[in-house]
Amino acid sequence: MPPPEPSPKGPEPQRFARGPWFWLLLMMLVLALLWGGTLGSVGVRTLSYSEFKEHLARDEVRELQIDEVEIRGLLKPREAGERSGEEGAEPSVEGAAAEPAPTAFRTVRVEDPDLIEHLEAAGVEYTGVRSSPLSSVLLSWLLPLGVMILLLSWVFRSASGRVGTQAMGFGKSRAKLVPEKGTGVSFDDVAGCDEAKSDLREMVEFLRNPQRFTALGARIPKGVLLLGPPGTGKTLLARAVAGEAEVPFFSISGSDFVEMFVGVGAARVRDLFVQAKQKAPCIVFIDEIDAVGRQRGVSMGVVNDEREQTLNQLLSEMDGFEVNSGVILLAATNRPEILDRALLRPGRFDRQVVLDAPDKQGREAILRVHARDKPLADDVDLTRVARATPGMSGADLANALNEAALAAAQGGQSRITQMDIEQAVERVMAGPERRSRRLGEGEKRRVAFHESGHALVAASCEHADPVQKISIVPRGRAALGYTLTLPEEEQFLETGPELLERLTVLMGGRAAEEVVLGEASTGAQDDLQMATALARQMVCRFGLSERLGLATCARPAEGVYLRGNEGALQRDCSEETAREIDEEVKRLLDEAHGRAKRILVERRAVLDAVAEALLERETLNREEFERVVAGFE
Repeated sequence: MPPPEPSPKGPEPQRFARGPWFWLLLMMLVLALLWGGTLGSVGVRTLSYSEFKEHLARDEVRELQIDEVEIRGLLKPREAGERSGEEGAEPSVEGAAAEPAPTAFRTVRVEDPDLIEHLEAAGVEYTGVRSSPLSSVLLSWLLPLGVMILLLSWVFRSASGRVGTQAMGFGKSRAKLVPEKGTGVSFDDVAGCDEAKSDLREMVEFLRNPQRFTALGARIPKGVLLLGPPGTGKTLLARAVAGEAEVPFFSISGSDFVEMFVGVGAARVRDLFVQAKQKAPCIVFIDEIDAVGRQRGVSMGVVNDEREQTLNQLLSEMDGFEVNSGVILLAATNRPEILDRALLRPGRFDRQVVLDAPDKQGREAILRVHARDKPLADDVDLTRVARATPGMSGADLANALNEAALAAAQGGQSRITQMDIEQAVERVMAGPERRSRRLGEGEKRRVAFHESGHALVAASCEHADPVQKISIVPRGRAALGYTLTLPEEEQFLETGPELLERLTVLMGGRAAEEVVLGEASTGAQDDLQMATALARQMVCRFGLSERLGLATCARPAEGVYLRGNEGALQRDCSEETAREIDEEVKRLLDEAHGRAKRILVERRAVLDAVAEALLERETLNREEFERVVAGFE
């Protein structure tokens, strides 16, 4: 399409844009005019020249000032009788107040040659005044304009000062400085991670006595990266390092560096290290460093230049041409797989400390640390609680003790009992009880047989974890009942037969519904999801399938320490292999379902007894369950 032809009238003239300054100046001029017109008339009576001559004739004028433009003077107050004789005047009161003050007046001068004669005849004092144009202009125009300009300049200067302060502070570091002995945390307050504390004690010793290491040519690591799942105490351990070393401690989050404006993050990194060098020796702790340390060039879509420039500046500050003596960088993340390789190389983060979920001894130590300031009853056994909480992190254990304390206080108790702690652990693991969710008799009976099927299959399998508790009280958001199985001791490896028995236990609930009620329901949704994920991992990752062999065909889609769904796998195989994987997973699930069904058919009487006991009591602990099962053996 051709461009449009220009208008024959030619280009339109540009119009004057009336900005805010135009309207401000216009308002100032209007105010100045009003000032000049009203300044001289405040408290002064304006008379016409004829009225002035009448007052002069009645001998009521005195002390005149005459200039080229106007006449100013004072009017004598009238006598009381004259005032009372006027129409509308109030009558005089005997003994009234003193004589009123004279009235100032002004009038425009008219060309009157006989004025001086009349003034001398009346005996009026008069003086001539020469008005100064400069003083009138100064008083009427420059003074109000100057006051307004000063006021407006002060307003704009204050506003620009605030904006300038914000702009200048935009590139400042947001790190919080905790002075020496200000963290209030020591290694005694951190439990369940003895290996990690051992690795960090070396850093503390260097900060306390650097000559001991430098005399042998040793160099303290410039950076220490704390890795671990959420809630394992990475931030708490960093505070403990600062508290033990008794040095200043800078704390900041990785997200505080990244902004939408390119260059701000790098400026904040520079300012952070400048402040740290001034306080050296000190510790700089960056929490969630993955927000700024993500691998460069792998972002989806447009590459985030701001994040990359911030990371480049951080790399330069940690191991550039300038040596950062006395500044030790601590960082924490639960996503180490996405960090840039340049950030993890020796010379930057020289040491990586892993904080995993605590074992039984670690959980017991954590419970004892958090139970220091809580009054416990004599029946509390923290060793038993630690054995019943596998997989729970330090944050989970602290939350469980806090929930137990809240429950005890709500019940009016003076001490926390073992029952309070066990109920709090169940609340943390499975969610709060929802007794308000009332089930019909048919649904309640189905849930009882479902949970009894899980428990009975677990009790019938050699390698399955023993049953600790069965409940048909709804918990959490969707669970209508649950069966809690816990291992007798810590276990870090599982064999093929043990995993197959886990699949069988997961299928026990659905199999019980089919055996007793003749049909399954949607209550086995979570069981099927977990069983499918476990079977797929057995085939794709663990090499426990004879058909697929030893090749791994998938890898976890989530991070190493972030596993919201254990079954989320990223496929790494051909379409034909994927079809074989699906067939093998289906075979494992069918075999587990068949084994569970055979167990329940053989022990149908025990299944009915456990379900009836569960319907009667709603909850069975380990002793009660084993007592019911032992009655049929």
